[in-house]
Formats: sequence, structure tokens, C-alpha cells
Amino acid sequence: MNEQNVTAGFNAPASLVQAKISEGKAKTEMPVWKVLLLGIFAGMFIAFGASSSSLAIHAIENPGVAKLIAGLIFPAGLMMIVFVGGELFTGDCMMLMGNLHKKYNALSMIRVLVLVYLSNLVGSVIIAALVYFSGQLDMSAGLLGAFTIKVAYGKATLPFSRALFSGILCNILVCVAVLMAGAAKDIAGKVFAILFPIMAFVIGGYEHCVANMYYIPAGLMALSNDTYKQAAMNAYGYTEAQLAALSLKGFFINNLIPVTIGNIIGGMVFVSIPLYLIHKKAVTK
Repeated sequence: MNEQNVTAGFNAPASLVQAKISEGKAKTEMPVWKVLLLGIFAGMFIAFGASSSSLAIHAIENPGVAKLIAGLIFPAGLMMIVFVGGELFTGDCMMLMGNLHKKYNALSMIRVLVLVYLSNLVGSVIIAALVYFSGQLDMSAGLLGAFTIKVAYGKATLPFSRALFSGILCNILVCVAVLMAGAAKDIAGKVFAILFPIMAFVIGGYEHCVANMYYIPAGLMALSNDTYKQAAMNAYGYTEAQLAALSLKGFFINNLIPVTIGNIIGGMVFVSIPLYLIHKKAVTK
């Protein structure tokens, strides 16, 4: 059975590497305004997946059931990016393939990644603010607001090493999901290609920097509301001193820095480099 027959129903891995290199080149030539808008879109879409999954599981006590349900809902964010359009920092880490293939230099790649990262943050915070001011966190007598605080607190107090390694694991799966979506030739195939790897990352509890750009700002906003704060203290036994750790320092220093580094390592070192080395001879110049 030859490779052509094996891959007849989907795009072969070598073609995915070729596509990522071509896409990366196009991104380096894209106007700044377009990169920023696509980055905001992606941040918003991931935030929708995050907020919807939180709502679905906020009152579920069984952690296994809660993770499974969240894993089924959260992937909608990446699906929206793939089908509607968006630039997601974690997936864009695969631009390294084009840099290795000398299609563009490192500075051009870094420029795109920085623009996408910042615009992902803007999009995520926009949705966090809209969710907060919509009153959605009032659900279950403020328990959703309390749960939002709980999620954010857990992320803002992660030890550096745990956040780093969790970030590596996360972006291996996210990049594989993006590649599998590119391998599929129809919408139904792309949906399932995205669903299962992202479900695995959510169930595993791994850390995604863009998702956390929603989770932690949403938690900070919820914490500013005395009703949600008191509900969190009642439901989860937090003290004032503990909740003080949920802060901008906890957001940027304790979470975003190590998680982002981990996501970069996962996407570049564990996915992009080996995949490029395996298939570089099949890629055109």
C-alpha cells in the first residue's frame, strides 16, 4: 500500500508543511491593519469558546464530567477561526517552518507573532468585558461569577514550571489540530479534526496563552464585583488574602510569561522543527 493510496482521502503531511510555509510567507507580507484585525477575531473566537465552556460546567461537581463537557464546547473557538478567519498566536508558531526554509527572516516572523499576540489579547479582553457587563456571570445566583474567579485564581497562582510544561503540552495539541484541519478536505472532516485534539488539551487541563487572555481578565473583572467575590469565598473557601494573588502580576508574570514560552516551545520545537525536517525534501523552494 503506497503513500498515495494511504493519503487519498486527505492532504498528505508533506503538503501540510508546504501549505504552512506558503501561509507564513503571505502573513509576513500582509498589511499591519489586516494582521491586527485577524488577531482580534481569533482572540474573540477563543474567548467565546472559553466563556461558553465555563458557563456549561460552572455548576457541575464531577471534575471528569465537567472536563468532558468543556472539551466538547471549547473547540468551537478554533473552528470559528478556521472557517471564518483569524490569526491565532499559538498556531502561528508554526511560521518557524517558513523561516527554516528561508522564505522569510526571523525578524519578519517575530513581527507577525508580536502583532498577533497583542491583537489576540485585545480580542479576548473585549469578550471578557462584554460577558461581564452582559450580566451573564449572575447565573446560578452569582455562582458563574464565582467559578470565573476560581478558574482565573488557579491560573494566576500556577508555579512557573507547571505553567511552562503545561503550555508545551497544550500547543503540541493545538498545532496538531490546526494541521489536521488542513489535512481534511471538507468541513465535516475539519470539524472532527479540530474537535478531538482540542478536547484532549482541555481535558488534560493544559495552558493556552490566548485562552488565558480571556479567563484571567474575566476573573479579575468578576473579582471587582463584591457579589461574585463573596460567592467565590462561600463556594470555594477563599480568603481575602488568597484572592489578592489574582492580580495583574498573577496574570502577566505568573501565567502569561511561562505559558507563552511553553506554547512557543510546543509549537516550534515539538511540532514545527521535526515536521519540517521529516518533509523538507518534498517542499518546493
